[in-house]
Amino acid sequence: MTLRSGDVTVRPLRARDQRAWREARQRNAAWLVPWDATVPPNAGVRPSTFRGLVRRMRRQARQGTTYPFAVEVDGRFAGQVTVTNIARGSAQFGSVGYWIDRQYAGRGAIPRAVALVVDHCFTAAGLHRVEIAIRPENSNSLRVVEKLGIHEVGYAPRYLHIDGEWRDHRIYAVTREEVPHGLLARLESHE
Repeated sequence: MTLRSGDVTVRPLRARDQRAWREARQRNAAWLVPWDATVPPNAGVRPSTFRGLVRRMRRQARQGTTYPFAVEVDGRFAGQVTVTNIARGSAQFGSVGYWIDRQYAGRGAIPRAVALVVDHCFTAAGLHRVEIAIRPENSNSLRVVEKLGIHEVGYAPRYLHIDGEWRDHRIYAVTREEVPHGLLARLESHE
């Protein structure tokens, strides 16, 4: 499935995105590393190749536990939005993470992409709640939830292993009832 709004397209991450993904990650390494998830010592999980990453995420997508999306701006690969930790049963929630190539930052691409993905989660995927965890120092990511009108619901000390250490995070969440017409509609009404 492909989701579009203006010059932003969100589509499933594919193995053939490898070159563009790798180039964007290398070009933006210094900008992204402070916010990147890392594997804690003795976790037993090793980083994989891009193709391995895509295979694992696609398998998880078939199981309904992860949804990996590529973000394009004007038809060019620009970043990624991934829904992880999807819980079913009485919970019906997931967590959203994202990154963008710095050359597209500040143009509203990630808020639009996140809105498209959250709306997809609330409609096609049947989720009820979506959370976003953000390091308190990540002003760019905090601006995304601000633009989307997603409210802070908590603070989690040493929540995720980021850039080699356990890091505190602010937790933001939105439920389907809060955006009856969709998160994209809310974003567009404030532009």
